[in-house]
Amino acid sequence: MFGGHVTIPVNSPHLRKSGSRPVVFDLGTNDLVYSTDGDFLHPIESTEMKGVTTPLSTAAIMPSPILLWRLKIGWNSVMRMSVDLRDLFLYEAFLYFNPLLLVTMMVWLWGVNLWVFSQANVNYAKFFDLDQNHLTYREIWKCATWMTIIVPTSMTAYLYLYSHGEVSLAASQPVLLYAAVAMALIFPFDIFYLSSRYFLLRTLWRIVFPLQASYSLSAITFADFFVADILTSMSKVFSDLERSVCRMVHRQVATIAWFEADSVCGSHAIAIPIVLVLPYIFRLLQCLRQYKDTGERTTLLNALKYSTAIPVIFLSALKYHVFPDRWTSIYRPLWLVSSFLNSSYSFYWDVNRDWDLSGFTRIFKFSKPHFFSHLLYGRNWVYVWAIGSNLILRCTWTYKLSAHLRHNYLTLFTITALEIFRRFQWVFFRVENEWNKMNSKQNIELSVSDFSSEEEKLLNSNHHNV
Repeated sequence: MFGGHVTIPVNSPHLRKSGSRPVVFDLGTNDLVYSTDGDFLHPIESTEMKGVTTPLSTAAIMPSPILLWRLKIGWNSVMRMSVDLRDLFLYEAFLYFNPLLLVTMMVWLWGVNLWVFSQANVNYAKFFDLDQNHLTYREIWKCATWMTIIVPTSMTAYLYLYSHGEVSLAASQPVLLYAAVAMALIFPFDIFYLSSRYFLLRTLWRIVFPLQASYSLSAITFADFFVADILTSMSKVFSDLERSVCRMVHRQVATIAWFEADSVCGSHAIAIPIVLVLPYIFRLLQCLRQYKDTGERTTLLNALKYSTAIPVIFLSALKYHVFPDRWTSIYRPLWLVSSFLNSSYSFYWDVNRDWDLSGFTRIFKFSKPHFFSHLLYGRNWVYVWAIGSNLILRCTWTYKLSAHLRHNYLTLFTITALEIFRRFQWVFFRVENEWNKMNSKQNIELSVSDFSSEEEKLLNSNHHNV
């Protein structure tokens, strides 16, 4: 079934061996003959397609503003394949492009977050330690617009070229796209929002190395663990990025080699669970560093929460490395128990710690009500929705880590997109909680200063002449 478990046909004429010349074939035929290489099959030219040529133009590779038209061309080319080949082809294409599609979605939603904060008059730049040149929601949406154009255009070129037999050219599309994204992030010149790119890279560096010496001068900031929490929701994206880059490095894009489950970049690779668990390890180390700096025991409880994700991921990965009977009788029950523990603990921490909703406070407690704060003022259903959806999506996200879903790419894409949406609404409550804490702290400081000034006046009044 389309979008289900991918079955691998034997000797697919759609692919080439690693490092071999491109395989040019005709999609309108089912008759096959052996090639001169003797390792895979070439289709015979169909009578329907005789004399038909498919000239390539640079417009098929370069981004085009007529996005829907190009998507239609690529999709029509794919739909001409047989069902088995189409599923196999889309599975591989999805692996290369779905990470950046999900990142694009995240950027759009982050722009929505910033727009709501600006409408509610929240000075989010203050507790994120952003400078005056930080990106506004308009600039975030501008970046998301370019990503929405470039990523599907590259994917369309891949679909079109691959389905027309230009396998080598198609294989270059994800390579060029990933290289362009990397260059856009690390470009050292003062273009493409240099200060914001530098801030992002510096924050990521601090997340990856939370115990480095530079922290001796400055504690972990709110932006550090805020971004690290978001990265835990993007663990599947990082896993797919690792698999995609691995295939590019080992020249397995559009080749037969990656079909082998035990190959370097196959579905049994040990790198998959390692990359999945890394965001949780980074967040765990941050909590330990916070405990060292502050001595607060709640940071140890938070570290325990992230540690519960580790057995979920590695027990799931054991499905590919143990006998089926052993998995069913021993490791699967352990995986279910660890999944329940992780989901329950994470849900509790979201509601009671990150959101501080134990007393069902109002959403967006701001002194000057704007559109969203007035709309949601005192509406408890907002909290009911947030708590209920968070619980369901927490359990769904844990289930996604199950190994048997690794090839159900549409299901995984949907679950990952829902997890990004869960994190999107988590941001509102998390920022609201931080904003309320900051306002409460300022009010306490103001009240203390007022009390001190009044006391000073009273003391001075005692020095009068009788």
